[in-house]
Amino acid sequence: MKSLILIFVLSIIFGINNSIAQKIYVTDTEAWADIKVYVTDTEAWADLVVYVEDTEAWASGNKGLWYFTDTEVWADKTVYFTDTEAWADLVIYFTDTEAWAGWKKKSKLHLLE
Repeated sequence: MKSLILIFVLSIIFGINNSIAQKIYVTDTEAWADIKVYVTDTEAWADLVVYVEDTEAWASGNKGLWYFTDTEVWADKTVYFTDTEAWADLVIYFTDTEAWAGWKKKSKLHLLE
């Protein structure tokens, strides 16, 4: 009985952890993507400022901390990078400073939930 409770608790913990992480898989096929993303060179024009984490465990929450995975089934979102801003659902800017990551347009927050 205790082992069943432990398994249940662990599944909840890992389920919650996986649901809030921002693990991103990049696809080359637009039709397979959950969202289309355009990368801008100007932070002021971005909807989201993204910091790329090297460690999967640090990419948590919907706050612009992304971890790129090579395995689609492990990803929370599949993205397609477009060269045309008008076709994008989300405009992002990549930063080298983790503290600067975050949403600039909260109206687009739902895209990564």
